[in-house]
Amino acid sequence: MKKPSFRGFLRTVHDFVVFFLLVAFVVTCCMMLFVTTLADTTGLEFTPENVAAAAKLTFGNVVLIALLITAVDSVRRRLMLDRPVRRITQATERIMRGDFSVRIEPLRGAGMEIFNRIIDALNQMAAELAGTETLRTDFIANVSHELKTPLAVMSNNAALLRQPGISGEEKESCARAIEENAHRLSSLITNVLKLNKLENQQIFPQWEELDLTEQLRLCLLGFEDAWERKDLEIRAELEEDLRVRSDGELLSLVWNNLISNAVKFTAPGGTVTLRAWSEGDWAVVAVTDTGVGIPPEVGRHIFEKFYQGDPSHATQGNGLGLALVKRVVDILGAEIGVQSVPGQGSTFTVRLRRK
Repeated sequence: MKKPSFRGFLRTVHDFVVFFLLVAFVVTCCMMLFVTTLADTTGLEFTPENVAAAAKLTFGNVVLIALLITAVDSVRRRLMLDRPVRRITQATERIMRGDFSVRIEPLRGAGMEIFNRIIDALNQMAAELAGTETLRTDFIANVSHELKTPLAVMSNNAALLRQPGISGEEKESCARAIEENAHRLSSLITNVLKLNKLENQQIFPQWEELDLTEQLRLCLLGFEDAWERKDLEIRAELEEDLRVRSDGELLSLVWNNLISNAVKFTAPGGTVTLRAWSEGDWAVVAVTDTGVGIPPEVGRHIFEKFYQGDPSHATQGNGLGLALVKRVVDILGAEIGVQSVPGQGSTFTVRLRRK
């Protein structure tokens, strides 16, 4: 138990003096009023001896009452103020040192409601900080892993290029591997920077009237080489002159990621369908593929950073695309959903308010 400090002793003495003076003043006023009224109504005369005896008795009573009030107030302060404040302060100090596991038990008793509200807020803050710290640690670990893989490939292929007697075909293969992984690194860094800005709300929507139909056509044509290499059938069912008020640059990020995933996860000879239509005050865009589909246990995590449900395609992405899509959709006040059947394909549906 912590010993009382000198400052605490001085505070007790100060409280006693204050209470003593207060009680002395109140009792003196009351006694003077009482004695004056009694003398006027009864005609009694008080001798100096009687007054002196009464004054001594009154002084003793005042000292006793002041001591009693000071003791009661000291106990009340210790139980009702010092104890909860000390618990809250200790917990806050632990949080400041980085211990986000600390939780404060609610206080019981009358008059503890205000402290319990503070305790609830601190417990919630600690839980949020713990979650944020976990996400930060996971994020750093995932970024480190994603950086190491292409760097290792580039380093190995660069070492092979220095080997004597390497054939022209092998040189071409090494150069292609270095180039592909350099693009992968560039894409990772770009996506990390974008996601960081989006999550910290450093990117604010630039609202403008735009032709959603034309934007979707341009985004789809951007993947023409990719779908031709895989001999995919592309279907576009777009309502003409479908206009929305939104941020064109952020929306392009959504469509490019959804179309890229559809092309990536669809087997050669498959079909990718892009549809857009109006539905009351909403514009609805659906991207459908005939790819591998998404199992239910994977579907619950697809919008998480660095999550890749299909390891066979891990070298073609970094697991940030859908996390970016979800964040953009949230910022724009839109909605996104996914329906998928493993082995048959998936449909990502985005609903945008037209105004």
